[in-house]
Amino acid sequence: MGNRHDPLAAFSPDYATARNRFREAADRLGWRLEAHPVKAPQGVDDDLTIDVALSPGRDDSRAVVVSSGLHGAEGFIGSAVQVGLLEQWAATAPRIDLPVRCVFVHALNPYGFAFIRRVNEENVDPNRNFLLPGQEYKGSPATYAALNHFLNPQHPPSALEPFALKAVYVTFKYGRAALKQAIAEGQFDFPKGIFFGGSRPTRTNEVLSENLARWLQGCNDVIHLDFHTGLGPRATCKILIDYPLSGRQLARLNTWFGPDSYEICDPKLISYHVRGGFDRWCVSRIPGCDYLHLCAEYGTYSPIEVVRGLRAENQAYHWGRSTDRSARETKTRLKELFCPAAPDWRQRTYETGVDLVGKAISCLSAAANSKGDSSGT
Repeated sequence: MGNRHDPLAAFSPDYATARNRFREAADRLGWRLEAHPVKAPQGVDDDLTIDVALSPGRDDSRAVVVSSGLHGAEGFIGSAVQVGLLEQWAATAPRIDLPVRCVFVHALNPYGFAFIRRVNEENVDPNRNFLLPGQEYKGSPATYAALNHFLNPQHPPSALEPFALKAVYVTFKYGRAALKQAIAEGQFDFPKGIFFGGSRPTRTNEVLSENLARWLQGCNDVIHLDFHTGLGPRATCKILIDYPLSGRQLARLNTWFGPDSYEICDPKLISYHVRGGFDRWCVSRIPGCDYLHLCAEYGTYSPIEVVRGLRAENQAYHWGRSTDRSARETKTRLKELFCPAAPDWRQRTYETGVDLVGKAISCLSAAANSKGDSSGT
């Protein structure tokens, strides 16, 4: 399937379709496939897996990792990039010889992807769950606790609730940057609240802990692209960095992707600092490896609309009934907030994502062949 010329075809309508396409294309390419099961909640019969496809590569010391769906409902764009590339390669050259190892990790949070929730089957935000050694699954920003009644009301969503007025009030009271940081940093005291980091490692955490070093065995140079949506100007991509960079890594970012392509996390800009973030955890896991983790973030709707959607879906899930019309509407809205149906959004984001993966592969390969690696290349 030539998805390079038809970006919209790369998007799957649901998790099950996306997973089947991912597996079939990787199998056609002769990549090694793994499926790591995730136990579905009681009463749910769906088969949920974190799927991994590993390519053969001429240079096993360098790898490009592409992951999708850490925040389940955000998984559509990352999956589209993975599936589109695999299907394109399979159609062009069924045994494509890539210059570096590629590790594609599909649907890191399969429950959230399948059921259109940003969180997992235990209401845990997986991107707040990757605590480093010595950190505890306890504590919350003081402002989050003060805002709990606003963020997590204990009743089903209602169109009559004056959310916009409440949002204006708390923004005026705390300031936009401080409010964003307090809400999204991650909290560990309100299990039914948004941005809950959990009380123990999630299944996603366990799968990565058990396998990431094996997938990257022998690698001393890694670029990891992890796809997300919901922050920034519509249909634009910004690489977000929330961990210390070496001088070599900073030079590589500037040379390979451009000085305007990334943002060192700053609540005054589009991003915020995260406790229990996937990026810091990944770069700490492979000793001696130059691990450049890039969170590729695509803008969709305004922050107020995204928070409104997350809040309403969370209300419907915990305090409503799944059969209620409002519950169905909140999921439909959440999917739109994280993967707009507009063809122009999908085409632009897909093409940007494919370009990012292509740059990562070609630049990492070129670095292997250059002498001195003076500015990262």
